[in-house]
This record gives sequence, C-alpha cells and structure tokens, in this order.
Amino acid sequence: MTDPAIPQDKRWTGFSPARIYALEPVFSAIALFLVALMIQTLAAMALDDRTLLAENVWSKPLKFQFALIIYLATLVWFATWLPPGTTRKPLYRIFSLIVGFCVLAEMLWISGAAMFGIQSHFNYSNPFMATIYPVMGFFAATLTSASLVYGILIARNRDSGLKPAVQFALVIGLVLTFFLTAFVAGFLSSQGTHLIGGALPDGEGFPVMGWSRQQGDLRVAHFLSTHAMHAIPLCGLLVSGLKKNRDALLMVAGFSVAYLVLVVFSFVQALNGQPFIAFVKV
Repeated sequence: MTDPAIPQDKRWTGFSPARIYALEPVFSAIALFLVALMIQTLAAMALDDRTLLAENVWSKPLKFQFALIIYLATLVWFATWLPPGTTRKPLYRIFSLIVGFCVLAEMLWISGAAMFGIQSHFNYSNPFMATIYPVMGFFAATLTSASLVYGILIARNRDSGLKPAVQFALVIGLVLTFFLTAFVAGFLSSQGTHLIGGALPDGEGFPVMGWSRQQGDLRVAHFLSTHAMHAIPLCGLLVSGLKKNRDALLMVAGFSVAYLVLVVFSFVQALNGQPFIAFVKV
C-alpha cells in the first residue's frame, strides 16, 4: 500500500473524500460522526427549551462538536505533510485511537450533562461529577497533544514539498496550540469558573461565542490558544510568495510572537476582570 498521491501544488486544495479518509481514517471517521451528532443536537435544541446559565442546555454540546470537527478536520488536512507512511505505523495507529477515544468520551460527558440539564464543567455537586471532571481534563489534554505530535513530525519531514515559511508556520502553530491550550485550560480548570468578576452569565455575551462583555472571561484566551494552529499557518501561506525565504520566515516569526502576545493579553485582561469586548447597549 502506498501513500495517497497528492501533487505538491495541490496539497492545500482539491481533496476528494476517499483521499481525505486515506490520509487519516480515525480522525476522518470521528469528524463525520460529530457532523451527524451535530444535526441531532440542533434538533434537540429546537425541541428542548430548557436553559442553563442563561443558554439553551444544548448550546455547549453544539459548540464543542463544532470545535472538535474543526480540530480533527485540520489534523486530517495537516496529515498530508507528516513523514511518508506515518499514519500506517502501529504506534501512530494506537495514538490516533487514544485521541479518538478521548474525543468521544468528552462528547459523551458534555452531551450527557446537557441531557440531564446540569453543568459538565466545574460541577462538584456530587461525588461522581467531582470525580469525572479531572478525568475529562486529562482526556482533553490527551486529545490536544495530537497538535504537538503533528508539529514535531512535520518539523522532522525533510521531504514535505512545502515552502520553508509554510512548514515553519505549521510547526509553530501546532506546537503553540498545545502549550498555550494546556496552560490556559489548566489554569481555567483550577479556578472553578471561566468568569472573573463574580457575576453570573446574563445571556448577553458576545454573539455565538458567549464571551462575557461585562467581566473577565478566560474562554477568550482559551479560544485564541486553540486556534494558533489555524492563524499561524494561514500567515505562513500568505507570506510564502515572498521572493526571499528569509523574509517570509521572519514574517511568520513576527506574527507568531504577536499572536502569543495577544493570547497573553487576553489572559491577563480576563484575570483583571475586564471583558475582551465590552458590553454595549443597542
């Protein structure tokens, strides 16, 4: 069996479903499963008007499903630039199955909590929930570790066919995603709440994201951390057309530093009880 043949100039676009599945079958299958699950969650949201913390009880599962679909789909795409044969190796297969299990366990926990109308995160109301919460935290860290593994493997691939700036951006984005997310999520978990300032959510947060516009919200830094794997590679792609590789690499490095500063700024801002985007009455 050989690796899927993907011309070097077509590796950012033009994937067929069969080729995508061949690149990373475990992550592809789970992403498709989550798409089907999202449809059911939308139906549940339409039929169930219960609320929790000023939001529909199914809002959190829906957000996590969408986020995990994006995460897994990105890894499937980036699997193109892993060293040839990586995804067929037994050790990698075991790792991908562990990551897939953690994704499914997270969704079972969050969706189950929604079904019972209770909080999944920061819930210490009974011994079971108090015990399961740190376990789910470990699962979350494990599934996020796939970004670090991918970053290391792509860095080691000397025959990726990528321009230096793009490969550098992929590596930096993936590695930063793991370390920033691990730090911010770990701190957030230890606080027992994502809000800094004392007030409960009022349902008037930032549209879609739900970030508070009245107090500090650590979810902003968490969001930015998890999307370093998208923002920085995009920068690499945009500057890859520069004539000098050195200039493109410097642009990626500069953008990466700026992105890191943004994450730190949003984190410190939340700790000071200040909203990322202030509340404005319309």
